[in-house]
Amino acid sequence: MPQKILIVDDEAFILRVTELSLKKGGYQLIFGRNGVEAVQLAASELPALIVMDVQMPEMDGLEALRHLKQNPATAGIPVIMLTARGHVLTRQDAEGSGAALFLTKPCSPMQLLKEVQRILGETT
Repeated sequence: MPQKILIVDDEAFILRVTELSLKKGGYQLIFGRNGVEAVQLAASELPALIVMDVQMPEMDGLEALRHLKQNPATAGIPVIMLTARGHVLTRQDAEGSGAALFLTKPCSPMQLLKEVQRILGETT
């Protein structure tokens, strides 16, 4: 059975590019549009990995990351944070909150797939 990945972004284009990239890896994908959905979907679906934007409505990705890491059911799920703002403080915030990786958008679809495979311990 393919591993499940939760993709969370409020931009339809980024969701689509990420979907196309990760489908090549054979993953089962679930989608959310904001941090509130990320927290809810992660708790109900228990994905193997989460790819999440930082800047989103309702609850941003950094706040969602903190909620995920505080919940024992979701604390162990690795999270890749994506942002169009590659600000140093944002990166430090993400890493300090438990992000497995921080990537600046736009990132190469192949790079994202390789990083997902690396984090999930898969060989290419």
